[in-house]
Amino acid sequence: MERLLVLVRHGQSDWNLKNLFTGWKDPDLTAQGIAEATSAGQRLKAMGLEFDIAYTSALTRAQHTCRLILNELGQSKLETIREQALNERDYGDLSGLNKDDARAKWGEEQVHLWRRSYDVPPPNGESLKDTVARVLPYYCQEILPRVLRGERVIVAAHGNSLRALVMILDRLTPETIPSMELETGVPLVYRLKADSTVESKKVLTA
Repeated sequence: MERLLVLVRHGQSDWNLKNLFTGWKDPDLTAQGIAEATSAGQRLKAMGLEFDIAYTSALTRAQHTCRLILNELGQSKLETIREQALNERDYGDLSGLNKDDARAKWGEEQVHLWRRSYDVPPPNGESLKDTVARVLPYYCQEILPRVLRGERVIVAAHGNSLRALVMILDRLTPETIPSMELETGVPLVYRLKADSTVESKKVLTA
């Protein structure tokens, strides 16, 4: 039994390019983001991978990435579940602000704390801890059981919602997860053991 789980952060979005806090706002991919997602699909195809089901968030950039990957795999009609629980971390009052402008307003140290700490949320937003509390139950109830049944699952989502999953899969701690970054459009290919722990992990860099 394969127990395959692939995680992919969406390709570069328009607001990534503009250095804006995005969160639950809904910009689409840039031309570079489209190329990154297409390339991710090509790398998965080169490994001979196919999927039984896809998951993505309620946000356009992740859905677009998922479609581009599945198109490359010749699986454009694959069942795809769109779920708000997989949305990016909500940046609250920072959403839509330029990161440099935010530093000028609140100071480098405070903005760094909001961005990189595990449990300090920005004003009216979510911390990474809050994001884990939202993503993990959905993973355990909906995604993981499919993987353990032998279904091949791909999840196209966001830097922080996927960091929440990587934290569990890679057994990272609140101290080590803040420094872990996910590149846009780079698939993480996990194969799980029957007890849901990781048997192997491969990072498909370009």
